[in-house]
Amino acid sequence: MSTKNISYAVIRGKVIDTDLVEFGGRGGDLAFQAPDPHKLIGQLPLGNPSKLDDLYQLSFEEILDYLEELGKLLDFQKNAYMQEACELSYLTSPKTPRLVRGAYVSMPAMFERERIKRWCELSVGIRYLEGWVETPINDSIVSIRAYGSRALHIVAGNGPMLGALTLLRGAVTRSDTIIKVPSNDPFTTAAIARTMADFAPDHPVTKHLTVAYWRGGDEKFEQKLYQPHNIEKIMAWGGMASVKHVTKYIQPGLELISLDPKRSASVVGEGALQTDALLRETASRIACDVGVGNQTACSSCRVVYVMSGTDKAGLEKISRLGKLVYEGIMKLPGDLSTKPKRYDPQLKANVDALRMNDDWYEVVGGQDGEGAVIVSHTAEAVEFAEALADRTVNLIPVDTLDEVLAAVDSYTQTVGIFPDDLMPVLRHKMALHGGQRFVSLGYAFTGPGLVGPQDGIEPLRRMCKWIVTERPTSKLKPIWERAEGETALVA
Repeated sequence: MSTKNISYAVIRGKVIDTDLVEFGGRGGDLAFQAPDPHKLIGQLPLGNPSKLDDLYQLSFEEILDYLEELGKLLDFQKNAYMQEACELSYLTSPKTPRLVRGAYVSMPAMFERERIKRWCELSVGIRYLEGWVETPINDSIVSIRAYGSRALHIVAGNGPMLGALTLLRGAVTRSDTIIKVPSNDPFTTAAIARTMADFAPDHPVTKHLTVAYWRGGDEKFEQKLYQPHNIEKIMAWGGMASVKHVTKYIQPGLELISLDPKRSASVVGEGALQTDALLRETASRIACDVGVGNQTACSSCRVVYVMSGTDKAGLEKISRLGKLVYEGIMKLPGDLSTKPKRYDPQLKANVDALRMNDDWYEVVGGQDGEGAVIVSHTAEAVEFAEALADRTVNLIPVDTLDEVLAAVDSYTQTVGIFPDDLMPVLRHKMALHGGQRFVSLGYAFTGPGLVGPQDGIEPLRRMCKWIVTERPTSKLKPIWERAEGETALVA
């Protein structure tokens, strides 16, 4: 194995590439080396919480100065660390090389100053990040401030952007950030951290970022690190098994912020099916939400409920829609969607089995592992709906909205809706059932990005410790000076 296949540890501005041990990348395409985590464990935690104070000597604008300059240094054309990480990620990422490279090229945009300011204002309120916010309440002055925390982030690997997002969350909240990189992207976040170490090794933002790899489930390691004297919050992305595993370490003083596994769906109303032009537009919108990023994101559409009805005319209409959706997926630009890197063999077997059951299903495409559209003939999703991936979507005819609502639960993240006049009705009812994000169909990936709430919670606010101070006004008479039954107010 090449010695270049290294997932570097970067601990508070220090790059570590010694005591290397071998790990297997997810999917088996690439083994990589990383510093032995058991030899690093004493260096990972911050230790004394007072060491966070250097971040509070910076103004919010000074933190933005740093992030803005870092973004410029992440220019893919000029940054050798990012180029190296990208080449290695071609082998570990679930996405194809063209999509992986596109994420690296676009990453600097995440560090744009005004974008970060809008994000922080919407998600927390910059004044709470910058200082104490005073509010008169009754006969007291209440002051509130958002403080950062010592946090561990267990990051998902379905996109190079997630490490950058985590770094940004830590910086703007003035947190100490430990990032456990995933086995299907062990290189990207370390490349960013190496850039920071070269750029400003002694800057407080650099000194409060740690990036390392360890195998999830290494209990001997985790039992030592996952303790309240080391960290105060764990933000865990990932599948059900990995998130459940982390819960065993939660105790008083150690909070879990869980970004659980999610799935997304779409709803097409009768008004989107009235003309051939509308049918084609609807198909193009579905194709975007299915195909962009090759359906690797939680917000990727996997099932579409179509209010065509289940009678003969309705099934003919949804059949036509299915063919148009397939055409739309195949026509997506190559920098947004490609033939999947490796079409899941079990998924292909399940899809191919449906071809033999044409009374109940119609399968469009999929013979070459390029993606497929499954059109149900009843108001039921396929049994393997949760495993739909690699640009494979299930269109389901329904007669009523109630049939759609029954399919929404707390695992439903993004719901694409068309026509837009359905939005006011559906977003309220679906929110009650557990839906968390509602977008116009076709726009799941063209919004403002991960700002504000995510998965029904507010991660940036949850990362903060919300501290309150109270002091009396002159109108509040001290308890020790009051007679029995006397009012607290001074006349």
